Amino acid sequence: MSPKPHRHLLALICIFALTATATAQKYSNEFLTIGVGARAHGMGTAVVASQQDVYATAWNPAGLAGIDPDAGLEIGAMHAEWFGGVGNYDYLGFTLPLASGNQRLGLSLIRFGIDNIPNTLSLYEADGTINFDNITEFSAADYAFLGTYARTFPKAAGDLRVGGNVKVIHRTIGEFATSWGFGLDLGAQLDRGNWTFALLGKDITSTFNTWSLNFTEEERTTLTATGNDIVIESVETTNPTFILAAARKFNITKDINLTAELDLIATTDGERNTLIAEDPISLDPAFGLEADYGDFIFIRAGVSQLQRIQDFDLEERINSRPSLGLGLKVGQLNVDYAYTDLGEDDGRSTFSHIVSLRLGLKPRQ
Repeated sequence: MSPKPHRHLLALICIFALTATATAQKYSNEFLTIGVGARAHGMGTAVVASQQDVYATAWNPAGLAGIDPDAGLEIGAMHAEWFGGVGNYDYLGFTLPLASGNQRLGLSLIRFGIDNIPNTLSLYEADGTINFDNITEFSAADYAFLGTYARTFPKAAGDLRVGGNVKVIHRTIGEFATSWGFGLDLGAQLDRGNWTFALLGKDITSTFNTWSLNFTEEERTTLTATGNDIVIESVETTNPTFILAAARKFNITKDINLTAELDLIATTDGERNTLIAEDPISLDPAFGLEADYGDFIFIRAGVSQLQRIQDFDLEERINSRPSLGLGLKVGQLNVDYAYTDLGEDDGRSTFSHIVSLRLGLKPRQ
């Protein structure tokens, strides 16, 4: 008997679950809603109006234009582990200004993957005996490639920034299944004094992922014998999501500033377990705070994903995802850290550590 039989069972469940959801419409490409950058996670992901750095490509492409043109090239990198280290979430991106100064381009890569999953489809020999040497490993990974363009339109009352993403999505489940998808995001940010208002439309044309499954005859026989339906090809659709955000900056003292932001996230793929749940539109608020001292040290806190949870005694309460974060800026290097909860309520520790870096490379004068 295997010392870890639950891992073999997990492999079969994973293959079946990911195959079965290939045609699902709700929560499609959900890995992109996790978000990148420890600053954003420290603020409860409420950054659609205030994010103005290389990580804005994943939150609001318009924010890319908020980077000072003299800042030159900016590079961002992040690593996070989810579900107790089972899932790895990584980001790498860069942005650079165009010659006009009020325009920027950005390229980003996002990967969410579960690696070293045991493949037990060939665990049994033809005579029914178990051969652990037949166990191999595979990865289930989601990739997103983002190409971003953003531009600033200076106004007397405050700058208007607009931007868009063209994204290519590639998802793989070992050699068993692959999919390709394409989507478009559009966003805007408007400054009014100490206020910044933002509007973001994600997957505004709907994003379509076309899946193709590839199993050997032996694997098909095993899956059929265990009651798993095999879909050869399918199309997965990601419906649009709209976010309305407002952020305000408070100058507490000469060196201390406070930024507060509220985001309202509207999904259009049916009723979800959110604070305001309707069909087809559900609303989910997120709130974040960031205090900085001399643009050198940053302290952050936030809350998001408010859900209605029913206890065993049938009493309903609100569950949420809290988060805390710290940041340090040394010259052109920003180091950010966040400690956030996935929002599970099963008694297990689901907090994750997120670290991200941001480096600016100014051109020589």
